[in-house]
Amino acid sequence: MDKGKAVMGSGRRWAVDFTDNSTTPSSRDIPDPPGFYRTSQEQDDSAVTKQKKDAEATWKSQKAWEVAQAPFKNLLMMGFMMWMAGNTVHLFSIGITFSALWQPIGALQGVGKVFEPYKDSKVDLLAPKLVFIALNLGGLALGIWKLNTLGLLPTHVSDWVSSLPPAKEVEYSGGGFPLR
Repeated sequence: MDKGKAVMGSGRRWAVDFTDNSTTPSSRDIPDPPGFYRTSQEQDDSAVTKQKKDAEATWKSQKAWEVAQAPFKNLLMMGFMMWMAGNTVHLFSIGITFSALWQPIGALQGVGKVFEPYKDSKVDLLAPKLVFIALNLGGLALGIWKLNTLGLLPTHVSDWVSSLPPAKEVEYSGGGFPLR
């Protein structure tokens, strides 16, 4: 078959056979330029494959660190929302506080699933997981602190035993003008 002619019997209508069966000299007979050394195709493939695997491992490591640091953004947002909710017990402040508690608990339960896409023999996930866990524990501590400021944590003995007098209030607030 001539060079570049379509193959009619192959079942494809527009298939082209690029095999060189001609007797004329081809580019394989031309010597390589000075400084150019041919390597076997297997060596090229293995080098390219190794580069791709190294690049993929680097990418996975970067993404794992991004996922590990993501709770920090949530921590700042939740802290701002808690500050905006105030220190009085009402529906909004309780909802925000329990949301601040629930999100880190759910994240801590799913640490393995969060880092599953980044598992690789070349990627060390221990440090990103520890950062992820530490930031979520910080978020949990922030939620517990807010529960304490709302007075919803049983921190005094009288919270457990009803026969004891309640704790004295340390702080009082009053406003405006005294009414006499």
